[in-house]
Amino acid sequence: MKRKGLYFLIALALGGVGAVHAQDNTAADSASATTPSYDGRWYIAPTVGGYYNDTDRNTNSRQVYYGLGFGRFISPNISIDLFVDRTKRDIDSAVGGGHWASNNVGVAARFYAGAWDAWRPYLLAGVIGSYHHDPVDNGWSPAAELGAGLSKTVTASTDVRVEAGYRYDWDDKTQVQKNGYGDWFLGFSLVSRFGQPPAAPAAAVAPPPPVAPDCSKMDSDGDGVNDCDDKCPNTPAGTIVGPDGCPQKVVIDLKGVNFKFDYPKKGHVNATEIKKALAEPSADSIAILDQAVDTLQRYPQVHVTVAGYTDSVGKPAYNQGLSERRAKIVYDYLTSHGIDASRLEGPIGHGENDPVADNKTADGRARNRRTELQVQQ
Repeated sequence: MKRKGLYFLIALALGGVGAVHAQDNTAADSASATTPSYDGRWYIAPTVGGYYNDTDRNTNSRQVYYGLGFGRFISPNISIDLFVDRTKRDIDSAVGGGHWASNNVGVAARFYAGAWDAWRPYLLAGVIGSYHHDPVDNGWSPAAELGAGLSKTVTASTDVRVEAGYRYDWDDKTQVQKNGYGDWFLGFSLVSRFGQPPAAPAAAVAPPPPVAPDCSKMDSDGDGVNDCDDKCPNTPAGTIVGPDGCPQKVVIDLKGVNFKFDYPKKGHVNATEIKKALAEPSADSIAILDQAVDTLQRYPQVHVTVAGYTDSVGKPAYNQGLSERRAKIVYDYLTSHGIDASRLEGPIGHGENDPVADNKTADGRARNRRTELQVQQ
């Protein structure tokens, strides 16, 4: 039996190495995807089992053993145990009778497959120091074991293990004519872990949705219209826009603001003198000028040129000065009503140039005696 047992021990060792190698490769392949968690608490494992003894021992073929392990998982699929166990064998009467006790101290590694919440098959490999005590000799000898088993987690802190294997003892002192013994074994262990179970991994918390900026407080294109209301974003700087942020042509029409013939006189160019210069009824002209003030206040980005004109009556040089006075009196009216002078170009006079009506009629000449606010686009 010894020779067959050695052959089996070698075959089982080679199989265990292959299985562990395959498991390591699988773990390496999946490491980039996930790192499984495991319970790394220390545990104790009381064990009870039985031997089917090597016939060369000259003892009963079946024997009970009991022991205690102490260990922990060092990775999701590997545990290491330090253990002690003991058995007492009855020596056959044919070779003198008596008792033969073996006390074993060793370390065992178990290599698991499968998920923690299922039955997990595993391979077992261990090295042992075996102390034998018998009527002939007391002493230590090396031993080794290989096996396989099943493990199942039954509570948060408890597992059960059932395993079977082969243990070889290189004892060559107990029986001088014998050199080593190979025994089959079957064992049951109750694994109890110490302390509180590890906390479950926290569920991934989704990041809060990004907070959208308050568009009512933003003006990305600087046109004076907030982004919520701006229907034409990214308008070029300086573009005149309406309340919706879209380009708008601003027209400030002073049509109807006409002047008396040959007015204002020199010295009448102050804004307080404007009514003296305006054609009757002057209130209509003042109302139009006030509308122009309101328009300029609503569009603070608008700049205008204040230009004055005359009819064709009189010498050109005189008409030039008269047109300048007309432009000046309107310019002063705007600035006196809150329009900043930095937004006004002029005042500029154009004399009798650029008529808008026929100078051959009284009505046409009256319309040509005017000022204009020319919007700078």
